[in-house]
Amino acid sequence: MAFTRRTFLGGLAAVSAAAQPPRPPRIKTWKPKLEVLGRYIESNLEFLKAEGFAGVELTTSPKGILDFGTASDEVLERVKSTVRRLGLDLSVIQSVQNHVAPDPEARQRANTVFARTIEAAGKLGAKFVSTTSGTIPGKPLEEQVGEIVRVYTEKYFPLCEKHKVRILWEPWAAGPNVATGPVGYEALFKAFGNSPHVGIQYDPSHLAWQMMDPIQAMRDFMGQIHAVHLKDVEIRWDVVRKAGINPLNRAEWWRFRLPGMGVIDWPAFFTVLMEAGYDGPMSIEHEDRFYGFPFPGDEFPEDYKTGLRVALRYLRQFVPA
Repeated sequence: MAFTRRTFLGGLAAVSAAAQPPRPPRIKTWKPKLEVLGRYIESNLEFLKAEGFAGVELTTSPKGILDFGTASDEVLERVKSTVRRLGLDLSVIQSVQNHVAPDPEARQRANTVFARTIEAAGKLGAKFVSTTSGTIPGKPLEEQVGEIVRVYTEKYFPLCEKHKVRILWEPWAAGPNVATGPVGYEALFKAFGNSPHVGIQYDPSHLAWQMMDPIQAMRDFMGQIHAVHLKDVEIRWDVVRKAGINPLNRAEWWRFRLPGMGVIDWPAFFTVLMEAGYDGPMSIEHEDRFYGFPFPGDEFPEDYKTGLRVALRYLRQFVPA
């Protein structure tokens, strides 16, 4: 075969193409759904539907409609019917308890209410129950974790198996909790092994105000994250620079904010979720005092609704409808 300029250039092109690294596979378009954490009343759910939210995470309310110490099957059916009528997804039921409270009577009450919550979640069609891990103040971490494993295994896991419900820990450091970040996560997941009944409800704001890296922790534990709270936190550096993180005058040095109004790197946060192909629930947890939090009663007031609209508008750049 004659050697020509065309064959020479063709050979160069082939060598160049072979030297190029393989093109990474195209990432599937990410289409998760945005929800809101709130208390159950029909008007709240009707508002969420009208504003374009896809679902709701319901928090239990002592002496309220969703008090699982007293809620009847008729009440649960009414809640389920309302959710179904509005076409919303009910993903998570939240019930904060100290499952290993040192006081025997307090522990018994917590265990009973939480067991009923798992049963109720199953009846409502929710896949997850969000809570704190429980804690025994003053005890070594290993001892606390051992007792948590024992109580969950005896009291909760048979119900989780029966009702197809997973228990998720939110990293709320002010609650009865050791699942507040990587150290607690590592100890708990090591002790529970590969249990299909526990996981994380990830809220980056709680790690950020504890001065942890919420993005790296998210990467490290992505396999255990089954639900997400969308909440930001503002660090009041004007206070910290003068008084530190334990100010003598008890000044507020951090506060929860709506997404986009604090220190969380939301592009990085959502990139981690996209890379992992996360398709679980993502709920706005609105605790921003500039927009109507807290409020009396169960119904969302107008300024609180405004906050949810502001949060939704911000988040739409990352999570399109």
